[in-house]
Amino acid sequence: MPRLAIYALIICVLAVAAAVVSFVEGSWLGIVWVLLAGVSSNMAIYYIRRGKARTTPTS
Repeated sequence: MPRLAIYALIICVLAVAAAVVSFVEGSWLGIVWVLLAGVSSNMAIYYIRRGKARTTPTS
């Protein structure tokens, strides 16, 4: 797994945790954390697919 994909997954997990904490405390700032989690998960998927495409030989 590419290093950038791992970093994006870590950011996604941290953003989800921050969103949960924000919503539990009654803050609407959790919406921003949810959006950040969405962006970082899309980045992780992109980097994982790009890494697989580079390692698989084309016929």
